[in-house]
Amino acid sequence: MTRNHPHPSRRTVLGGGALAAFALTAGTAPTAQAASTGQTTPATPTHPTALTGPATAWPTEFPLPDGFLPEGITIGARPYAYMGSRANGAVRRTDLRTGEGGTIYAGAVGTAAIGLKVDHDGLLYIAGGAGGTARVVDARTGRLLTTHQLTDTTGHFINDVILLGDRAWFTDSRDSVLYGVPRGRQGEVRPLPLSGDWVQTPDVNNANGIVATPDGRGLIVVSSQPGRLYHVDLGTGHATEVTLHGAHDVSDGDGLVRIGRTLYVVQNRQNRISVFALDRAARSATLRRTITDPRFDVPTTAARWHDRLYLVNARFTSPQIPETTFNGVAVPL
Repeated sequence: MTRNHPHPSRRTVLGGGALAAFALTAGTAPTAQAASTGQTTPATPTHPTALTGPATAWPTEFPLPDGFLPEGITIGARPYAYMGSRANGAVRRTDLRTGEGGTIYAGAVGTAAIGLKVDHDGLLYIAGGAGGTARVVDARTGRLLTTHQLTDTTGHFINDVILLGDRAWFTDSRDSVLYGVPRGRQGEVRPLPLSGDWVQTPDVNNANGIVATPDGRGLIVVSSQPGRLYHVDLGTGHATEVTLHGAHDVSDGDGLVRIGRTLYVVQNRQNRISVFALDRAARSATLRRTITDPRFDVPTTAARWHDRLYLVNARFTSPQIPETTFNGVAVPL
């Protein structure tokens, strides 16, 4: 692993805390008793308390530039969504209150921004896809601060990232290794080979979305094909397959969002979000409901803002050309 730029120092909090005057009324994540297994829930609220407060007027759909090729989305302490481009590695920021946005990082030809997460200090950690990189960008200035070359540029795909403890953990969809990148301080990248129950299937995307376990001591990783969830020990890399109840698999699993012991799995080409209740040890998951929406067009990843999930439509089944239109959508939790 190499560093092309010096490591950044820790940043101040991005513009302070969330604006209370614009905040959504916080929703409660679905519980194990909230719905029967396999229930399909339309994304449009069916009762007036699903969304309350001034944020009900916030847009639930916003445009992205033609040809942007979005895949990742992240939201920090304020109501701004950051989205990465597969076309050129650019990052765009959209104000959730208005739906308006602009490019904060221009990227470069031959690079990509796949999954991304914004830290509390305003640093964006960006998965570089086939380029094998993890980049750190200052979300306030748009300045590229650090590039970590995690892998070779062939046979790998750095796909998604989660922030946990003192590291940002990246998945490689084409290899059974996670990479722990230091968060805003000097230090070495830590490779974490996956073992135990982990099955690496050749020539398809394996490790994709990633979140921390509820106790913060491990990771949950989705393998897109054939669609399995794994609990990964941070110390050893030992992966234990999560037993699914109410669902045979989570095929096409992409982005993950965890709220308490509720796990949201975005299944991209299936145009749905499967909502699971995790047991206390995060070793089993019970399907409680699914979220669908007619606006879904191969959504890849999701990010939470209070009682909404925001997703980007990657539109993998549409032509991936400069004229293709793209957007982001919001659905209630």
